[in-house]
Amino acid sequence: MTAYHHNLIMLLYKNAGYPSAVIQNWMRNRSTIEFLGLWERIHNPAFKYLEFEVIDREAGRNAFTLTPKGWIERVNAVGMTSKQGRYAATFAHRDCLKASG
Repeated sequence: MTAYHHNLIMLLYKNAGYPSAVIQNWMRNRSTIEFLGLWERIHNPAFKYLEFEVIDREAGRNAFTLTPKGWIERVNAVGMTSKQGRYAATFAHRDCLKASG
């Protein structure tokens, strides 16, 4: 487990009432977006490269926000799943959690 992975888990634990905010902040990080994009390029033949380039240009800016659902829909991601509703949850392939680590 990398230090970044450990820190993400600790943030989720400490902010158990607001896990979506922690995940969204994690996804604002430019290094995270670059890693997720690289992972998708390798593992996903249906990855939308052009849409990723738009996201990549915006990542890291102060006004940049991206939800897991937005990522999945915009780039046709397979390394992450997100469920809405009563039993809402977001899951990522374990390699994706090593982003920025």
